[in-house]
Order: sequence, then structure tokens, then C-alpha cells
Amino acid sequence: MKRYKIKQWLILAMLTLITGVCLIGWQTQGMAQSSPSQPAVTLSTSQLTLAEVGTGIYALVADTDFPNDQPNAAVCNGGIIIGDDGVLVIDPFQTKGLGDLLLNTVKTLTDKPIRYVLNTHFHFDHTGGNSAAVAQGIPIIGRGPIRQFMLEKNLEYDPNPQLPSIIMNENGSIWLGNRQVILETAEGHTMGTDLLAYIPDAKVMFTGDILFNKRFPYITDGNIRQWQKTLITLKKDYNDVKFVPGHGPITDSRGLDSLKTYLDKLETLAMTWKEKKIPEEQAINSASKIPDAYKDYKFQALYGSNLKAAYQQITLGN
Repeated sequence: MKRYKIKQWLILAMLTLITGVCLIGWQTQGMAQSSPSQPAVTLSTSQLTLAEVGTGIYALVADTDFPNDQPNAAVCNGGIIIGDDGVLVIDPFQTKGLGDLLLNTVKTLTDKPIRYVLNTHFHFDHTGGNSAAVAQGIPIIGRGPIRQFMLEKNLEYDPNPQLPSIIMNENGSIWLGNRQVILETAEGHTMGTDLLAYIPDAKVMFTGDILFNKRFPYITDGNIRQWQKTLITLKKDYNDVKFVPGHGPITDSRGLDSLKTYLDKLETLAMTWKEKKIPEEQAINSASKIPDAYKDYKFQALYGSNLKAAYQQITLGN
């Protein structure tokens, strides 16, 4: 992974200006399961690390647990893709302030205009910052029923959702000058709103929440068996790619393997409950202890809801 070359004073000035918080300093953090560490900037309230994933490709990686009591702390990862004549920004977090942080971070990296903001799916922690893009007149891209789901499902957390104005329903490309960004539909995490962003010249993919790395995934709005198939396809087609997940550290194909293994274990557990005709409450209580293999994962609050989702989807076949 390339060493981050932006001058410290420039990042310090810009991020302090746009967030009104102090930096807790330069830290060395490993950004992938097997990659070397690099200098990074972390914000005290947003807990974000800015990392260069490829030439002109950056990720703001969140280290926040969920749930948390810090409204200014980003939960998901954001992305910046710089081309010859413009920029694509990915997932502007859950508030306008965090969205402004992401858009203004672009200004510390390039003077090229932001052409689009991409929502990888409808969940509020990825779309609540859309208001920052709307305020700057930047069009937002989404997929399928994303507008409907944002209005139906996000209002508790985002009472005035700013909806994507460009809707795609099949694979396509965005060209930032000579740089191609391939947008691919994916299934499993949400009900037809998931998009992947792949940059072929750099072999980098932003997966949105199709990939959680070192985090328990959110399964309630998804389909476990569709998700398993998607992970198999990604491993087959993109085995040598660097992945920026929706949540968790940057990884390679081993991140796909880890999530697939977790979903496989959930499926096996749910099939056992089905074969033994174990009632739902009893089944979930019997598996309520988090296995040692996942004791260091964040988002542990989702573990129980994932058991329930597995029961509903596989044990009952709903």
C-alpha cells in the first residue's frame, strides 16, 4: 500500500476547519490483514483514518463500534476516487457534518470537481450525509428501490432524507476522464439496492455492506443465501483485488472468505434447528454466546439479531 504523501499541515488545517475538532495526532495503523502499516490521521470525534488504497483512490475507514453514543462518529467507511477530470465520492456517512468532512477532504487531495456521490445501498449510516452533496449541487447515484426504502425505513434516524437523483437498475460505468469506475449490482445485504464500485486500473473495489470485515454483518434486511452466492462470485471474479468494505479495515479476498464462513455457520446452525424442530426462542437462546472465533469482532450487538434472521430465513424458510 502506498505511503500517504499529503502534507501534515494541510490535512490538519482542512480537517480542523471543517469539523471544529482537534486531531489526536498521527498514528500508525495497519489497513489490511496482510499489508504494511502507514501514517494516518484520526479525528477524535469521527474516528476516521484516511488511507490511500491506490493511485488517486482513498478510503476514510471508520473504527467506531455500533451502537455508539457519539453522534459525530462515522460508522461506515467512505471513499474518494479521483480521475483525470473529476471525482466520485462513495457513502457520505450519516450526518451532514460528516458528509461535509468527506467532501472537504477531497479538496485536500485534488482541485478536480466532485462529479457524483454514490450510495452503495439505502441504510442511513451510508446516506444520511447526502444533504452535504445536495447543498453543493452534486448528483447522487443509487440503485433500484433505494428512494422508496430511504423514505420507508430511514426516517427514525434521518427524518429529512435526501434521495438519489440518478437511479440505475443494471451494471454500468462512470468515466472520470480516462479512469473507469464500474458499478455492479449485488444481492444479499439489502433488497435490491446494493452497488459495488470497481476501479479496474487499480484493482480496487468499494463493496458497500456486501462486505463487513472484522465486524458482525447486519443481516435483517438481507438474504443469507443470496449473500453467500455473491461472495462466491466475488472471490471467483476478483481474487486479486483490494477491497474497501462497508465496515471494517481494508482487506483482500480473505475478507470475503471470513464473511462467507460466518454466513455458512449461520446457515448450518439454522438447518440444525429446522431438522430438530427447535422453537425459535429456544434455538436463539442456545446459540446466544458469541463463539471465540468472533470475540474480537465489533458490532457484537448484531449477533443476536443475526441468529433471529437466520431462523426466520432458513429454519422457517420465510
